[in-house]
Amino acid sequence: MRNPKDKDEVINSCDFFVTESLFNNNNPIYMEIGMGKGDFILNMALANPNINFIGVEKYSSVASIAIKKIKEYELSNLKIMIMDIKDVPEYLYHKISKIYLNFSDPWPKARHAKRRLTHENQLKVYDNLFKDKKIIEMKTDNDDLFAFSLESLQNYGYKIIKLSYDLHKENIPNIMTEYEVKFSQKGTKIKYVKVEK
Repeated sequence: MRNPKDKDEVINSCDFFVTESLFNNNNPIYMEIGMGKGDFILNMALANPNINFIGVEKYSSVASIAIKKIKEYELSNLKIMIMDIKDVPEYLYHKISKIYLNFSDPWPKARHAKRRLTHENQLKVYDNLFKDKKIIEMKTDNDDLFAFSLESLQNYGYKIIKLSYDLHKENIPNIMTEYEVKFSQKGTKIKYVKVEK
């Protein structure tokens, strides 16, 4: 993706980055790792005013697009972080109640498996984020990543609560991401799992 020309200006003018004060309430905090252009996390925050949301995005070029969208709404229950997930626990140690992994990079080559967001190494990072019960919801179009993730999550001690190999044909509440809209229009089946530990 090309860098938007006004990326730095947009980011520097953003007033909803994560700070020490966070949300100034005791509502649960849900996090999306790899929020992309922000459609999912924005619509979740709009639909659930009594839940706090944090979108984490590694790439500032992508995050700047999300910021533009989010700015229009001035939501008090949504903040963002621009950083790699491995650095997030330093700021949000034991504060998160649920993690969303939506259409994460599948890293298809075996030698890159450790980079997958459902690899054991990443799950250990999430352990430092979760407040109490550990809950992860995942959506993907990628069959191989989904199979890998189901095995990895269960090997790490997670129990499957909900599972679908064709989410849009199930009666499961769902807010779509920008990728999900594109994939579903092409007829791609969306895989979904919710796990707890």
